[in-house]
Amino acid sequence: MPPAVVLVTGVSRWLGGALAAELAADPAIDRVIGVDTVPPPPEVLRRLGRTEFVRADIRSPLIGKVIESASVDTVVHMNISATPAASGGRVSMKELNVIGTMQLLAACQRSTTVRRLVLKSTSAVYGASSRDPAVFTESMQARRVPAGGFAKDSLDIEGYVRSFARRRPDVGVAVLRFTNLIGPRIDSLLSGFLRMPVVPTALGYDARVQLLHEDDAVAVLRQATTGDFAGTVNVGSSGTVLLSQAIRRLGRVALPVPEPAMGSVGRLTRRAGLVDWSPEQMRFLNFGRVVDTRVLREEFGYTPRYSTEEALADYARTLPPVLRPELVDETAATARALLGRVAGGVSAVRSIVGDRHRPAPPVPGLRAVRDA
Repeated sequence: MPPAVVLVTGVSRWLGGALAAELAADPAIDRVIGVDTVPPPPEVLRRLGRTEFVRADIRSPLIGKVIESASVDTVVHMNISATPAASGGRVSMKELNVIGTMQLLAACQRSTTVRRLVLKSTSAVYGASSRDPAVFTESMQARRVPAGGFAKDSLDIEGYVRSFARRRPDVGVAVLRFTNLIGPRIDSLLSGFLRMPVVPTALGYDARVQLLHEDDAVAVLRQATTGDFAGTVNVGSSGTVLLSQAIRRLGRVALPVPEPAMGSVGRLTRRAGLVDWSPEQMRFLNFGRVVDTRVLREEFGYTPRYSTEEALADYARTLPPVLRPELVDETAATARALLGRVAGGVSAVRSIVGDRHRPAPPVPGLRAVRDA
């Protein structure tokens, strides 16, 4: 049975707005209410359709009044920021993420109409370290617990949601741990990093990266909102790419720097307004992260349309390359051919030198003459 009244937080961001638009287009859903602290930008507002926008801060008790007055039965919590706002920095970011979630859960707990809660979480809760397994399943925990930032906030939020689920067993709770999102329209941390003309990487590291296309992310959120799946699920595409491959396929220039200098590079990119890359996210660039998606396919019932490589290729369509991938491939092929010729020349020289030191073959009949 589809929900009657859905409340979506974080509707002013692209992903929240895209989900609200999908739900608003479903005639089986009576009302869709979008909540955010700032109005949606014009391109998002045009897509919202019959979504009712409410400008409210989930850190305030007003969110409880919205849920109560509208008789909301399904809440989709997406108002979790991965980057600090210009004003307030990481303190304001943590307040919005953690305190805002606590207020929202308190309002849901008091409500007599809420029957379903969907949390957009992240695979960053698994951390990133040299001791990580090849693949994380939903039952695993971080080998190195994130010390701060977005990953730590997400860990705390998941803990509060589990506590809520124990207090309200009548509410179906779905926790979606998304891998890095990418696509032509969404603006994510990783896409911002890969958009830089020169991409700094840690010397000696080449992380495995698992992506999720923006269209698959919206489809999973919609199915979680209208379906009945309860539990935690990893959400990611099939396959992986190395960070060096991603940089090359996007036509960017990799700049390997010593690992201790990555912190200084992160501070420089943050001050320049290029990308805000926290220490936890830099560890991800060093070690990568891959999650198992069996639960997504077999229990949740969704198979992503795009593989990791296809999602990256779709993003590459809209990104003018600094270096054409064909030029990189041609240069690599030329270098391989040159090395092949050099190797062939060395082999020929070795053969000639070896022939000079090899004993001359015996002359036929010479031994017979000597014996005579």
